Amino acid sequence: MTTVVDAPRTQRARRPAELLKAYAGLIKPRVIELLLVTTIPAMLLAARGIPSPWLVIVTLIGGTMAAGSANALNCVADADIDQVMKRTRARPLVRHTVSNRHALIFGIVLGVASFGWLWATTNLLAASLAVGTILFYVFVYTLVLKRRTAQNIVWGGAAGCMPVVIGWAGVTGRVDWPALVMFGVIFFWTPPHTWSLAMKYKDDYERAGVPMLPVVAEPTYVSRQILIYTWLMVAWTLLLVPATGWLYAAFAALAGAWFILLAHRLHAATKRGEKTKPMKLFHMSNTYLMIVCVALAVDSALSLPVFGWPF
Repeated sequence: MTTVVDAPRTQRARRPAELLKAYAGLIKPRVIELLLVTTIPAMLLAARGIPSPWLVIVTLIGGTMAAGSANALNCVADADIDQVMKRTRARPLVRHTVSNRHALIFGIVLGVASFGWLWATTNLLAASLAVGTILFYVFVYTLVLKRRTAQNIVWGGAAGCMPVVIGWAGVTGRVDWPALVMFGVIFFWTPPHTWSLAMKYKDDYERAGVPMLPVVAEPTYVSRQILIYTWLMVAWTLLLVPATGWLYAAFAALAGAWFILLAHRLHAATKRGEKTKPMKLFHMSNTYLMIVCVALAVDSALSLPVFGWPF
């Protein structure tokens, strides 16, 4: 009886299209898209123009493999959490489309491949930074910070800041101050982005035992922290102005003012005890980062310096 029932499920689970979709789900392509969006402007700014298309392509491929490795290993470590959260119950390991063992092997192979690929096509520094990012994301954020502290995504979010540094290193073979400023922009962007999402899915995180800030703190404290990090983020974007030009400066200031306005509205509504819409800020945060990155890319490609400060 058991054999008759289980056989069709196993056969369906092994269909190539379903397996391909499952493995694609492990690498979290929507997350990777966001990381790649930040890599390209960093490479353009590092080149003070348009770098070799081949270099951009191979760096993005290596970055995709590295990010995919980190995300797949994260899925393995967080399989128990994903099982109880409504937002993540469709992930491959929860649905048993892919086994934990195969996902672990997949993640490790991707990580090793990313190192070899980036070393062969860019340089050892970029390859080493990619591997270091994978290790930090898995062992520091996923296994230590995520389940132990409400500051998990503040410090753990540093892993998501590394693509700009890797992209810069891929072009120059070193890490200069503009790369560190871009790192800081994404570092300060991560808390408002993640905490606004966590406000919406507070019950999910609480059920899973993950101490995200909205789970362990009062709503007004959370919205105040979002506001503080928003101001820091916008101020930090302006530190890039000496290395960029008027186009970037204008869009960074205008988009930043828009972000600050929405953050203030969220905080004001929270203080008044009104029903808030944190997902509006979450979606806006993605749009904001896209605007800043596109402005930086275009500005760099056109080489429109303000002061022309050397790197």
